[in-house]
Amino acid sequence: MSDAVQSLEDMKTKIQENWGWFLALGIALVLGGMILIAAPLATSIAVTILIAAVLFVGGLVQIYQAFKTQGTAAFIWNMITGVIAVIGGVVIYVNPLAGTLALTLVIAAIFAAQGISQIVMAFKLKPHEGWVWVLIAGVVSLAAGVMIWMDLPGSAAWALGLIAGISVLINGWSYIAIALAARASKS
Repeated sequence: MSDAVQSLEDMKTKIQENWGWFLALGIALVLGGMILIAAPLATSIAVTILIAAVLFVGGLVQIYQAFKTQGTAAFIWNMITGVIAVIGGVVIYVNPLAGTLALTLVIAAIFAAQGISQIVMAFKLKPHEGWVWVLIAGVVSLAAGVMIWMDLPGSAAWALGLIAGISVLINGWSYIAIALAARASKS
């Protein structure tokens, strides 16, 4: 048996043995996702502060890395991007509402761009079965981006929190599904 197949079998066995823990994790994530969705402004600000912390710490690490490459062409690039990340992290942390607004704007642009690219791809795939699902996904993404954009600055109060909450909720459902499938296959 190959290593990959054995690894997959080992993972399956571990999940079957611990299906209850996977179920508990899934339930906790579903409940957490519901809380995040219920308090979108608090969630949006929390996500923004987390991103600020990641930028700050990542920037410090990048500055440290720059000194490891001193004397090379990478030094200036690493130093500049590190300093920008640190400054960005501090600015977002000091004014998380402005950071939330900026991140919401970025999310709206990403959804719109993704939607447009999916719509274009759908029409390129049109003779193939399933192309309509790509088109639907593109229209939904584009509509989400436009709705978030049109509601700015108001959407900054809910968009990031709602997206984070939905992500956590769906992640939780996936763990519940894995747990229940493992329990059923164990019997």
